[in-house]
Amino acid sequence: MTLTQERPLTYAKMKGLVTFISDVLKEKKVGFSDFLHKLVSTHKPCQHLDTQKLLKRQSKLRRQKQEKAASSLVNAETSQVKPSDFDYLKVIGTGSFGKVLLARHRKEGGYYAVKVLDKQMIIKRKEQRHVMVERSVLLKGLKHPFLVGLHFSFQTPKTLYFVLDFANGGELFYHLQREGSFPEPRAAFYAAEIAAALGYLHSLSIVYRDLKPENILLDSEGHVMLTDFGLCKEGVAVGGITHTFCGTPEYLAPEVLLGQPYSLAVDWWGLGAVLFEMLSGLPPFYSSSRLEMLENILYSPLRLPSGLSEGAHSLLKGLLERNISKRLGQRLDIEELKEHQFFASINWDDLVARKVRPLFIPKVVRINQKMVRNIISTSSQLVLIVLSFSRPVLVMCVTSLLRSHCSLSLPPSTTGRRQPLPAQPFLDSPS
Repeated sequence: MTLTQERPLTYAKMKGLVTFISDVLKEKKVGFSDFLHKLVSTHKPCQHLDTQKLLKRQSKLRRQKQEKAASSLVNAETSQVKPSDFDYLKVIGTGSFGKVLLARHRKEGGYYAVKVLDKQMIIKRKEQRHVMVERSVLLKGLKHPFLVGLHFSFQTPKTLYFVLDFANGGELFYHLQREGSFPEPRAAFYAAEIAAALGYLHSLSIVYRDLKPENILLDSEGHVMLTDFGLCKEGVAVGGITHTFCGTPEYLAPEVLLGQPYSLAVDWWGLGAVLFEMLSGLPPFYSSSRLEMLENILYSPLRLPSGLSEGAHSLLKGLLERNISKRLGQRLDIEELKEHQFFASINWDDLVARKVRPLFIPKVVRINQKMVRNIISTSSQLVLIVLSFSRPVLVMCVTSLLRSHCSLSLPPSTTGRRQPLPAQPFLDSPS
């Protein structure tokens, strides 16, 4: 048998790949980051298993088509940083076309959340536009304490990397799942920090469009950090409008559902929906039937939770107002919210300066050098092989290795995460 012959990838060959990687793992003198970089760049183990052609079995025409589609993803670098500059410690999140990894910069020693995106999957799902929107928003150099910031972005032929702030306090969604709802003072604190972040985006003529607990992180001190800017729309000033149908069903404003032009005020509806959920445990108008839920958003009366203060009732009614002209925040944006009685105890200057102490401090594991050395000495970094090869058989092999060699546990599970609807421009209207 020669390496040029095409043969199916048998169980024995899969076992051979597992054995090969296992043997390398036993060589303690080999640094895993170096090994990983070499493996991803050369693919030599695959050559020994007659899989080189399997990985390249795409027609020239199809490859050219993909390269053309990927052209919009070129020039994603912001520096000379490269994947091998980081030690990849742990998977801390998964998405539709990639993963988020906890990483440590080898020279500087800082910890980051690295979003690793598979270009082919982005192209397959026709999501190039949203990925580049997220990059465009991040590259504006967002300087706000309650927004996740971008430190570096770079790419390989198959993968995009966004190196972001690491917020290790967990998703707000996780904490809501665990606790059911929050006391009013704690919900008010989160709502104020979220409002400050939205107000900052609006000052840059950016509408966020996908506010939900899954996109709200807590840092180690308990402050909010808004993340995931893929559904943002730039160039929408106060009083301006846009048209694209997108967002997550539970939090969609009525004007979006009706296909009407909408403004920055959709974010204030979203804030009302998130605040309602923080206080009651469920979004407003919620139903297990999506169709019924959407009908509720359009037509059902707002039923407020019992036991809330007058200020909370007033704020929820103002934010969840179907008549856009009467919605709180429509005219003067965040300035209207700052004057509301629900936030009477908030000093907004102190809030943005992070001088207001959070009412809840997440329990986080502090990372030390011993932990880092132990983590690097495991096979946890092999998750990048999955993203580099993107082949089911290899994914299965590497997954089995991760289970047998890696002693790390993932962050607390957040089941039932809600996915946004794909953006759909309405007919005869721009996005």
